[in-house]
Amino acid sequence: MILLTLFLTFFKIGLFTLGGGYAMIPLIQADVVGNGWMSLEQFIDFIAVAESTPGPFAVNTATFVGFRMGGPLGAAAATLGVVLPSFLIILFIAKWFMSFQDNFYVRSAMTGLRPVILGLISSAAFTIAVANFLPDLSSFYAALSSVNVRGLVIFGIILFLNCKWKLHPIWLIVISGVLGVLFFGVPEMMGMI
Repeated sequence: MILLTLFLTFFKIGLFTLGGGYAMIPLIQADVVGNGWMSLEQFIDFIAVAESTPGPFAVNTATFVGFRMGGPLGAAAATLGVVLPSFLIILFIAKWFMSFQDNFYVRSAMTGLRPVILGLISSAAFTIAVANFLPDLSSFYAALSSVNVRGLVIFGIILFLNCKWKLHPIWLIVISGVLGVLFFGVPEMMGMI
């Protein structure tokens, strides 16, 4: 039963998400965390792993979640589910869209979809930021005392490096990992946390 559930869950996500992998994060989170398959913290860790490994983000996420829930067959079911809608839609577009691409209504619909993609990506970024920088958010004052300063510093360094020198994402990932070890791992090993 879990294989069918994984397939249908990720098929729905693949079918109703526009804008690529990052726009899928809120939908994946709603289903994965909402179904109790993992906690929000575990989900954010999965996002980090999926982004850090080669391949499309959506496929990596579906594969990791599917494997966690159903082993190799679960990984296959979730991956097939997330890929199949795009494959079928591209077949449709290749066949008919070219003849409709200059249609006023089609162009208007495509223009209207762009803000939705930005909203989905912004929502995902906000959710991840709150979970990482304000992990114990229970009230405004508790939020101020629970700000993850080291996480904000890493974020600031990566943002600066990316804006200033446009480093390749692989370098940003490597630098983030090294900073994570320095800011979180070393102090914990030394008993400072």
